Amino acid sequence: MERSLVLIKPDGMQRGLTGTIINRLEEQGLKLIALKMLHLDKALARKHYAAHRDKPFFENLVNYISSAPIVAAVFEGERAVKIIRKITGATDPAKAETGTIRGDLGLNTRHNTVHGSDSVETAEKEIKRFFTESEIFDYDRVIEN
Repeated sequence: MERSLVLIKPDGMQRGLTGTIINRLEEQGLKLIALKMLHLDKALARKHYAAHRDKPFFENLVNYISSAPIVAAVFEGERAVKIIRKITGATDPAKAETGTIRGDLGLNTRHNTVHGSDSVETAEKEIKRFFTESEIFDYDRVIEN
């Protein structure tokens, strides 16, 4: 069973989209196993986006993600990383398909509402960055028709 980190970014929080985003992911059959609201400091933001540190938009990205509270969540399911990447859509909302989170809710490349891990390996590192094992819950998900 795969796990993936999802961050609901400041614009998603400020626009009241947290429940909508979580619902869309749960509707895909993914199980929410960890959830917290936090305000990222710049040190953690730099660590989280370290892969982009040599890019010209790095400081803007760090400033943005640390500008207001976010929600961090862990979802679990078969092919969770791939499913989340598909449902979140392209980074640029203008290029994201209708029906994806960014295609429907994102404003622009900077304010694209949500982050999802890009691989199983990255997800493992990102989840440990935001959650301890005791903050991740295992339970049976019951789906009723």
